[in-house]
Amino acid sequence: MAEFDLHCFAESGNSYKAALMLQLSGADWQPVGVEFFKGATRSPEYRELNIMGEAPVLIHHRADGDFTLSQSGAILIYLARHFSKFGHKSESEEFEILRWVLFDNHKLTSYTATERFMRHFQKKVDDPAAQFIYARAQGAWKVLEAHLAGRDWVAADRPTIADFSLCGYLFWPEQIEMDQAEFPAIAAWLGRLRALPGWAAPEELMPSGM
Repeated sequence: MAEFDLHCFAESGNSYKAALMLQLSGADWQPVGVEFFKGATRSPEYRELNIMGEAPVLIHHRADGDFTLSQSGAILIYLARHFSKFGHKSESEEFEILRWVLFDNHKLTSYTATERFMRHFQKKVDDPAAQFIYARAQGAWKVLEAHLAGRDWVAADRPTIADFSLCGYLFWPEQIEMDQAEFPAIAAWLGRLRALPGWAAPEELMPSGM
């Protein structure tokens, strides 16, 4: 049995955030596939695992009993503490990391994941609601682009869980309709993430949810 099970699927950027953290931390972990597009997260069995009906869900098999946690931001914070990697080294860094994780969950991933689902998977390109959400996603990208101009990493002088949180959906530029030529600082930052030892794409780490 692996130390960590991650209930996840490859099309989920939120799952990817946790999978990438486990991978880069050298964790003993295994993916547990979630057939999201077949309604798995709406099943009573899955709701027993996570009442929110979302992926990812992390199960840490510990000596004192299994510890189960959902929500990618909480999982990243837990893993940073467990591995003493990719976390903060000072109080100011702690809250700068938290600030960007919260921004990601509220703004960048929130809109980017929704517009991707509507426009890429549901093909609702001309839907006014999808167009509105896409504009909001672009606004969040512009904030990140401006912040990354002249710096290598989001919240510190090294990669942290803030970077892993924010990048979750950005390795699919075609699917989210992001022209990376318009976001050169983001493109360069994603390149630095790809260069980290052990980096792998979502499809290499997790099974499809189709």
